[in-house]
Amino acid sequence: MSRIVIIGGVAAGPKAAARARRLMPDAEITIVERGRLISYAGCGMPFFVAGQVKDFNQLFSTPYGVLRDEQFFAREKGVKVLTRTEATSIDRQKKEVAVTNLDTGESYTLPYDKLVLATGSSPVIPPIPGLELKGVHRLNHPDDALKIMEDLEEVSEAVVIGAGLIGMEALDALIKRKIFVSVVEIKDQVLPGILDPELAAVLAARLEEQGVELHLGEKVLRLEGDEDGRVSRVVTDRGTLEAQLVIVAVGVRPNVELARAAGLEIGQTGAIAVNEHLQTSDPDIYALGDCVENTHLVSGQKVYIPLASTANRQGRVVGDNLAGIPSRFKGVLGTAVLKTLNFNIARTGLGELQARELGYDVETVVNSTHDRTHYYPGHDNLLIKLVVDKSTRRLLGAQAVGGGEAVKRIDVAATVLYFGGTVDDLAGVDLGYAPPFSTPIDPVQHTANTLRNKLSGLAKTIGARDLKARMDAGEDLVLLDVRMPAQFNAKHIEDERVMLVPLNELRQRIGEVPRDKEIVILCAMGTRAWEAQRILEGAGYTRVRFLEGGLQAWPYEME
Repeated sequence: MSRIVIIGGVAAGPKAAARARRLMPDAEITIVERGRLISYAGCGMPFFVAGQVKDFNQLFSTPYGVLRDEQFFAREKGVKVLTRTEATSIDRQKKEVAVTNLDTGESYTLPYDKLVLATGSSPVIPPIPGLELKGVHRLNHPDDALKIMEDLEEVSEAVVIGAGLIGMEALDALIKRKIFVSVVEIKDQVLPGILDPELAAVLAARLEEQGVELHLGEKVLRLEGDEDGRVSRVVTDRGTLEAQLVIVAVGVRPNVELARAAGLEIGQTGAIAVNEHLQTSDPDIYALGDCVENTHLVSGQKVYIPLASTANRQGRVVGDNLAGIPSRFKGVLGTAVLKTLNFNIARTGLGELQARELGYDVETVVNSTHDRTHYYPGHDNLLIKLVVDKSTRRLLGAQAVGGGEAVKRIDVAATVLYFGGTVDDLAGVDLGYAPPFSTPIDPVQHTANTLRNKLSGLAKTIGARDLKARMDAGEDLVLLDVRMPAQFNAKHIEDERVMLVPLNELRQRIGEVPRDKEIVILCAMGTRAWEAQRILEGAGYTRVRFLEGGLQAWPYEME
């Protein structure tokens, strides 16, 4: 009978245990977890804080309503779970794990034939004075969510430190509680590492339109409190923000202390090194989830990208290998999705800067589109960015932001990336269509076609940041707006270089468009501007480009 000990009982560990049990009915499987809670839905915590998940126990329950506690694992899985028990050391020669019961202080050893490390990650604690004040929280554990909920009653102003995944979800949860939120981020954009700057700028502009106060490129110096020891202010290098509650969300780091003390190899990212079978440098010890590094499937580099989706997929792989089935975990694409203030955000693969730093000959496109047919109720906008290698046309990455269905499109792109496909492969996938779900040519394929037009030299574009820089430099351009007058009057770029000629009048009024200046064409989403580019070029104009993504991708002020 095989003896399996799993250290860590949150997501990856229980998944590995459940898979191993199904394959090995007679194995002795023990999970060691230092906390009191096991197998919880950490990704659901922001929705509990927001009030969307009403019952805290839902984060610990099966879809059929049974609480996932020690008794559940014993009865339904045949797995022994030791909560409030900390693994203190590993003796690889004796194949024993030393553990201590944190409630009784009792220490003993657990023998193993195979050991699994699912030790997870811990939140980064920045060196900021005042973190010990009341009302300062993190959002990495269910206990954090409960403490935040206890504090919310008297809160009208809050500060979120960090604009990454957890920070943006915390922002969304607090806004749903009708709390005014300021976000402080040391980088100069929201979601650094997730979105490229131009999409991040659009998202930031839309968040600010909804009342969020963003402090980007700003460093927190300290937190200050009142006489009761409760946080009241966040002091940055640019000013002071009032706050009755602070959530610190500046990232996580892998828990590798146990592995390092046991002499296991730690990878270049600082996480545990594993092979494609998720074995550590000791073949009888596996590791998975937030404590391990992975191989990026596009770059081939080692990366640390802790995600619940990865942890769960790796759990199945480890369970297979424990049972002697040689399963492989090839790597990750860094596919990440989130929702904040009704904006869907998703990315996969490499960002533009990452791709350039790796030496790819990069071409990109930003495309604005509807997620469903324009006549179907509830359709919404999407901005999609694709990154490809010019020489091979290989897809390198994709990102999407908008009120529309972004995740479906990024999942399609992730599939093409996984199989090493090109932008042409992406355009050729046979995707489903009906008005409630898509447009006749799916938005991600419409974006791929725009990029194919760009690669062939047909579509000539300029990005919003480049155009704004040239405008600010005073260049002598014509900004040709080809929208309908009502659209133009509702909102437009206020600049003396702007010229309104609706697309349906352009052929008749083409003589009004100067031939001695560079023309940049504007429309709402880019489609009409692309048509106008071809009309002008057909009439002999040689210096014509259109704004990529249209005014939907313009993050700057309009009148």
